[in-house]
Amino acid sequence: MVESRRLPQAVPPPTSSGAWKNLRPFSPRGRRRFFAASCIRQESMAKLVANRVTKTLLSSGLVLLLIAPSVSLSQDSQQSNITTNSQAQAWGDDKSVVLPALEIVGFDFLLNRYNRRYQDRSTYDTSFSSIKHNLHSNWVVDQDRFKINQLFHPYQGSMYFGFARSAGLGFWKSSAYTFAGSALWEIAGETTLPSRNDQLASGVGGDFLGEPLFRMANLLLERGGDSGSRFRRRIGATVISPPTGFNRTFFGDRFDEVYPSHDPIHYSRLLLGTATTTQNVPDPSTGVKRNEGLADFSMDYGIPGKDGYSYGRPFDYFNFQVIASSANGAESVMTRGLLFGTNYEAGQNYRGVWGLYGNYDYLAPQLFRVSSTALSVGTTADWRLSSAVELQGTGLVGTGYAAVGSVLGTNDSDNHYGVAPQALLSLRLILGNRTSLDLGAHEYFVSSLGGAGRGGRDNIARADASFTVRVYRRNGLTIKYLLTRRDASFPDLGSRTQTRGTIGLFYTLLGHERFGTVDWRNRGPGIR
Repeated sequence: MVESRRLPQAVPPPTSSGAWKNLRPFSPRGRRRFFAASCIRQESMAKLVANRVTKTLLSSGLVLLLIAPSVSLSQDSQQSNITTNSQAQAWGDDKSVVLPALEIVGFDFLLNRYNRRYQDRSTYDTSFSSIKHNLHSNWVVDQDRFKINQLFHPYQGSMYFGFARSAGLGFWKSSAYTFAGSALWEIAGETTLPSRNDQLASGVGGDFLGEPLFRMANLLLERGGDSGSRFRRRIGATVISPPTGFNRTFFGDRFDEVYPSHDPIHYSRLLLGTATTTQNVPDPSTGVKRNEGLADFSMDYGIPGKDGYSYGRPFDYFNFQVIASSANGAESVMTRGLLFGTNYEAGQNYRGVWGLYGNYDYLAPQLFRVSSTALSVGTTADWRLSSAVELQGTGLVGTGYAAVGSVLGTNDSDNHYGVAPQALLSLRLILGNRTSLDLGAHEYFVSSLGGAGRGGRDNIARADASFTVRVYRRNGLTIKYLLTRRDASFPDLGSRTQTRGTIGLFYTLLGHERFGTVDWRNRGPGIR
């Protein structure tokens, strides 16, 4: 989750421990070897933790697809409505405001102890003196490793959020716990100066990541079943949202009620395959793997169009996607959810929802990395073009705080932070119950405003196109093209362009057989 910010005091190079003993530690050659060895060790630890976080997020999708496949039978949907209606009166009745606070303090304490023991004692050797110093210090923009700040911190924040959410608290109250837990870590969890970019990534990005995980875990639990099925679902929910599983396990019936989903229309898919490079314009200091294995899970939850489904709660609509790569672990983690909004309709064939969205994105296409926590305005809609053709899509425009960094750059502090206007367009054209065409585009303009005074700007664009054919039941094949481009300009580095394009072939496991189509014209409940 969080890794050291300073170099360990003494770490031998992993490839030459005997030679290290013969070096004078304070000689120029010794210092160079020491620095190189420490960087290698920290980079290895960062990759290890990144892989674990990515596997956890990807396992969430796999659990949902394998344990709780969506169904299209109206009787199942009606039964789900009965279940959720009874749970809607019970969930949160026995909530606790004290327990999540204690859990967050305990979590931070244990994380601090672990990091002090296994990573960097100096950074995590906190005391009353270091806490007092941080309380009276100005907050800074730190330059930790990119994955630590932009992937581990948001996941850590999602843990804070999950403790409060699974204790019966609503989204906004849980968000306050996330923000407070992040501030506690910045002040008392580390000896280094508190960081405002970390506070935003954990304290706000953690909300936008934590709520989809909480919702998916409860969606899995909501399906019920026999005792064996319920046990598997509880295990699966714990994998998706560990705090949810923790509170349900250790506090018995108090937090055993399932959060009512109100039976949203949802659609998920899992892609497993390989991709090869079609375009590659790397920075001179970087190298990439031409071929990579990929696992790509995505879910749309609360697709507009179902009669009686409302959007009165934050994230009653959300999109979640995680892509794991054999080349670099976490290729991307992206979430967006409706915070405030309402549904609308236009004519007989168009239904939608519009309002304010919360976004968290992490993209790492080998050459460079970009991450953003943002607020956007826009709409998500479903347009029935004919009885066999349907178009679904989302369009957003907003502003956030973003970070950009090169992979294997000239130094480990080559990160650019700043306020970032951004836009998103995502479309899915569904042709019957056999094929779908997905198109997506993201753009981020990362300015120097709110950064660390380095100056310069980054413009990041990402586009993808995929065509899926359902072959048998929920099994299909997908061909996908992905292009990511960075145009950067800095006073000290000049201008640079980095581009990576890939094309891949994937086995596809669908959440259900009809690609998330919504037959709202029949005013019937359930998933299509």
